[in-house]
Amino acid sequence: MADDIYMNDLANPILTDVQKMAIEYGKTLTVDLSRQSIMAEAEVKAGMSDWGPLDFIERLDLLCDEWNSDKGLNGIGLLSLRNKLLQHATSRLLIQDQFNQHPEILDFKIERPIIVAGLPRSGTTHLLNLMAADSRLRSLPLWESYEPVSIPGEGLLDDGTDPRYQRCADTWDAMQATSPFIAAMHPMNPDHIHEELELMGPNFGSYNYEWLSYSPRWRDHYYSEDQTYQYEYMRDVLKLLTWQQRDTDMPTRWVLKCPQHLEQLTVLHKVFPDATIATTQRDPVAVIQSAITMLAYGQRLSRDKVMIGQLADYWTERVEHLLRACVNDLPKLPQDQCINVPFKELISDDVGTVEKIYKKAGLEMNDLAREELSGFVDDHKGAYGRVVYNLQEQFGIDPEKLRKRFDFYSEAFP
Repeated sequence: MADDIYMNDLANPILTDVQKMAIEYGKTLTVDLSRQSIMAEAEVKAGMSDWGPLDFIERLDLLCDEWNSDKGLNGIGLLSLRNKLLQHATSRLLIQDQFNQHPEILDFKIERPIIVAGLPRSGTTHLLNLMAADSRLRSLPLWESYEPVSIPGEGLLDDGTDPRYQRCADTWDAMQATSPFIAAMHPMNPDHIHEELELMGPNFGSYNYEWLSYSPRWRDHYYSEDQTYQYEYMRDVLKLLTWQQRDTDMPTRWVLKCPQHLEQLTVLHKVFPDATIATTQRDPVAVIQSAITMLAYGQRLSRDKVMIGQLADYWTERVEHLLRACVNDLPKLPQDQCINVPFKELISDDVGTVEKIYKKAGLEMNDLAREELSGFVDDHKGAYGRVVYNLQEQFGIDPEKLRKRFDFYSEAFP
C-alpha cells in the first residue's frame, strides 16, 4: 500500500529538480500555436490533406486564439496544448481517410452500449475500468483513444509493440517523472481505459479542452451549440474502431464513460437510443476539491502562477452546470435504461454494483466475469497511494458553506 499524499504547496509550489529543468527548457521554446501551423504539420505527419467537412476550423481557431491570449501560460504549457491539438488534427486526417476508403464503416451499429455518466472524480473511472475487465465487453484503452488510426506505413516495433502504444507509454513515463502525484489522482498509463470524449477531439469538440487549460471562451462556445453532431462524430469513430477489428474475436458491445454526458443526457440518448446509462452520484464538494487539487498540481508546470482562486470558482460553476442539467434531464430518459450508482455503494461493493448495472443492461454476471472483475480490484487496490484533501486549508473554502449551493442536487438524489 502506497503512502498517503498531501500537497501543502499548491499555491506556492516547491519544485523538484526535474520540474525546474522542464520549466527552464520551456523558456527556450518559441511555440507556434496557430491553426495554420498545426494543420500544415499534421498533413506532413499523416501524408494526406483531406480534412473532410471544414466546420472544425472555427473551433480550432477559437482554441488557438484563447490559449495564445493567456499570458499566464509558460513555454511548457503552450507546447503541451499545441501537441494535443496536433494529435487531434493528425487523427482527423487519418480518420477521414478511412471513411473515404471504406464508407461501409458507417453501416456498423453500436448496439446496447453500457455508458457511465457521473461527475468527474466521482468513481466513474474506477467503474469503467472495472467493467472493462469483463472480457465480454469492448472498451477504449488510452493509447487507442489518443491515436485511433495508425499512420500509414508505420509498422510494429521490433518487439511487436504498436508504436501508438509506445508513444502513449513514453508520455506516461514523462508525466510520472515531472508530475509524480498525478498517478494517484488519475492514472494515464497506456492500458488505462479512457473516456470516449477523446474521440471528439479530432472534430475539435467536447469539454475536454477545459481540463487542459483555463478556457472560459471555449466553454461558452460549447454551451452555445447543440452537441448532437459531436456525439455523432464520436459514435462514428467507435464504428471505425469496431470495424478495424472485425476479423478478430474482439467483443463489439462497448462500455463507455464520460462526465460530460451529465449535461448532454438527452443528446446521449438520441445518438445511443438503446444504451444503458449508469449515473454515479457523489457529494459535489468532494468532487470539486478532488478536481481542483489535481488541476492546481498540474499547473505548477504549465503556468507562471497557479490559479488557486480561479480554479475553485470555475469548477464550482462547472460542476453546478453539470448537476443542474442532470437533475433536469435524467427524468426525461427511459427509466428502464437508467440506473443510479451512489458513490458510497460503489466503493463499499464495486463488483456488486456492477452486477446491478448488468441486470439493468440485460447482461448476466457469470462466474468468469465475477472472477475477472474481482481480479481487477485485487490488482489495483492502493496501487498509487491515496491523496488527502483539505479544501479549507488549500483553497480557503468552507466545505459546509459550499455544500449548501448544491442543496438542489442532494434533494434530487438523497
